[in-house]
Amino acid sequence: MAEIASPTNHHHHPNHSSHHQAFDISVDVPKDNASKCYDDDGRPRRTGTFWTASAHIITAVIGSGVLSLAWAIGQLGWIAGPTVMLLFSFVIYYTSCLLAECYRSGDPVSGKRNYTYMDAVRSNLGGVKVKVCGLIQYLNLFGTAIGYTIAASISMLAIRRSNCFHESARKNSCHVSSTPYMIMFGVAEILFSQIPDFDQIWWLSYVAAVMSFTYSSIGLALGISKVVANGTIRGSLTGVTVGTVTPMQKIWRSLQALGNIAFAYTYSIILIEIQDTIKSPPSEAKTMRKATLLSIVVTTAFYMLCGCMGYAAFGDLAPGNLLTGFGFYNPFWLLDIANAAIVIHLVGAYQVFVQPLFAFVEKWAKEKYPKSEFISKEIKIPLPGFRPYYLNLFRLVWRTVFVILTTIISMLLPFFNDVLGLLGAFAFWPLTVYFPVEMYMAQKKIPKWSSKWICFQMLSVACLIVSVAAAAGSVAGVVSDLKVYRPFKTSY
Repeated sequence: MAEIASPTNHHHHPNHSSHHQAFDISVDVPKDNASKCYDDDGRPRRTGTFWTASAHIITAVIGSGVLSLAWAIGQLGWIAGPTVMLLFSFVIYYTSCLLAECYRSGDPVSGKRNYTYMDAVRSNLGGVKVKVCGLIQYLNLFGTAIGYTIAASISMLAIRRSNCFHESARKNSCHVSSTPYMIMFGVAEILFSQIPDFDQIWWLSYVAAVMSFTYSSIGLALGISKVVANGTIRGSLTGVTVGTVTPMQKIWRSLQALGNIAFAYTYSIILIEIQDTIKSPPSEAKTMRKATLLSIVVTTAFYMLCGCMGYAAFGDLAPGNLLTGFGFYNPFWLLDIANAAIVIHLVGAYQVFVQPLFAFVEKWAKEKYPKSEFISKEIKIPLPGFRPYYLNLFRLVWRTVFVILTTIISMLLPFFNDVLGLLGAFAFWPLTVYFPVEMYMAQKKIPKWSSKWICFQMLSVACLIVSVAAAAGSVAGVVSDLKVYRPFKTSY
């Protein structure tokens, strides 16, 4: 730790003066103190462990995606459904391990750290790929925010409808518009968006992890009880029968199901940000590999149970969103708890996904207009009993505008399964497979046309085909939904 004042970025700088303030932390800090408080890059000491990393990953993975799995397995059937799920989990575990190796460039223990996914692409691949990666990543985070707004509003609406059904003893059809609920969710997100920085919301991850287990377990329990009540396991080996849907629809829906499953697993997009919270030694990549394995095993087991039980309970009629599709009516209070848990979880998950995007835009603005007070001035607001809050006007305005925009788009396109399928397909190949594989090959200097290189390329091409197919299926879904749709008037 002796050389904390000059990390790799500034080796050749003759004068370590104030304009490198961010790096020259140890200029006047006693050495033993410096190593306790700061890491090798001069940032405050990281404290994350195997458990916190696992909690972060499970929070990011088990999201609203789990609710569409019964529907996805319903499209694919008892053979293809679980097989596809296992394949996805294997590919994602494997490529996540490749990505974990790219957190440090050069030496795996002391190489230069990459703080975000884009930094990793920049230091391993460089060039145009960085811009392409950034565009895809931030578009996807933007899309996820929209997907979460839709999912949360549908769950709030489901609470309202389930109580209405209960009061009217199911005589009333209880149609409710989803727009006010989207606005409520948006207002909550505007408030939460003002909490700066990913790491300051560590408790959010634990709350979200508990919530996602709550609603997924309720979905699972209701599925099991329904199977027991039916006395048979519904569903067929090949999924929805062609009589129920046209052959064309069957193909599109099966492809869309792939997108839904991919969405349920995609989290590689924030993997490096999570890895950046882990303390070392042992090397971060080692801890991350373990955390990834635990998280993927836990989520896959869970997904299998939820998806398969949902399909066993409903067969071909499995609803697009298990807890709001009103396959279950009673016990109504249990459905309310589950849907409330979904909303609480999504409020947190929304932040986990949009914070990297916020940070990126704010950093860009600071670099572009370094003299602007509007952008850089922090106004200190003392909070009794808490740390003082630093209000920044640019942050206030930009984050608020962002949330309003995602909320308006959600009102325009409130199709849960299609949006999830499209997002899953869009992010799966480039962010989960292509970039991690390319970066790993660049870092380990794997020669072209060697057997390893060929295997990696085959994996990449296979995943590309799946991604394109799933995107096509979801677009077909959006097109068919738009035929019967009026903007801002969606009611369930």
